[in-house]
Amino acid sequence: MSVFPLFLLIPAIEPLANAAAPPSPNVIVILTDDQGHGDLGFHGNPVIRTPHLDRLARESVRFTRFYVSPVCSPTRASLLTGRYNYRTGVVDTYIGRSLMHPDETTLAELLAGTGYRTGIFGKWHLGDNYPMRPIDQGFQEALVHKGGGIGQPSDPPGGESYFDTVLQHNGKAVKTRGYCSDVYTEAALRFIESSRSQPFFVWLAFNAPHTPLELPEAYERHYLEQDLSPGAFPQPGRPIPQGYSTNITAKIYGMVENIDDNVGRLLDRLDELELASRTVVVFLTDNGPQQPRYNSGFRGLKGTVYEGGIRVPCFIRWPGQIAAGRSIDRIAAHVDLAPTLLAICRVPTPA
Repeated sequence: MSVFPLFLLIPAIEPLANAAAPPSPNVIVILTDDQGHGDLGFHGNPVIRTPHLDRLARESVRFTRFYVSPVCSPTRASLLTGRYNYRTGVVDTYIGRSLMHPDETTLAELLAGTGYRTGIFGKWHLGDNYPMRPIDQGFQEALVHKGGGIGQPSDPPGGESYFDTVLQHNGKAVKTRGYCSDVYTEAALRFIESSRSQPFFVWLAFNAPHTPLELPEAYERHYLEQDLSPGAFPQPGRPIPQGYSTNITAKIYGMVENIDDNVGRLLDRLDELELASRTVVVFLTDNGPQQPRYNSGFRGLKGTVYEGGIRVPCFIRWPGQIAAGRSIDRIAAHVDLAPTLLAICRVPTPA
């Protein structure tokens, strides 16, 4: 585990004398796939519609210099273990390089060991076979796709589409109905409702807006009707790189807007169940964008160690405990999240 603990949040935490913190708050981590720093309205993108994520940003403490690995599996290993990815055996995303050592201790294992119900919905990408599956690494409920994403070689027959795909439910293949991001969210909501009498940990990891760029037609249609030319975006730092495609960007923005709608459903359900004040919600992305597009003026894309490949949004909301609307410019990274959440939950970290 990283030794960077709750210290990260001290400037933003409200005095606990004014609002006693629950000893075991619920934790929800929302992680998206290949969503860049510039793929948020809150970050100055004038075209994309992300009202729910923008609301979450306003209600959170925001880490403005938060860093991850340049590709996704290493980021996921570090987020879940609090350790640098090379220590976990995860150094890339393919050819066996994304298989996390089974003896790693995950955030899910540590929370489950203190009475949390733990569930993962969406992308795992740290091993598909025993003893490396999420159900072998601390998650009591798992609805995930195989490998690095849908539409990749690990797909089971009939599972190659973002619609009505075949997912793995607690180790068994199941045929689902609907768009994958909606399916993950609905499963997470059911899990939250069934777990609300005890503390829970939800890892909601969308595989969007990763390729293949498949999405409900209505989301794409809106952006095809918008001005997506480079001149429609702010011009800080580096310009939009060569190879930019307005049609591809329309698909990506539609996929992100769908995620935003699902985040809105989740936040609304927490309010309806009166769980918001007892729940820490974290939002971040796994690396920079894969395709050239507006990226807040940062240099580089996914796969590079320039800012555009590794600097991502990170919002942490805990109503009544963490002061809303604060920005922290201290450098922080993926290895800091697990020990910080464990400290918030008052769960001791292993040596």
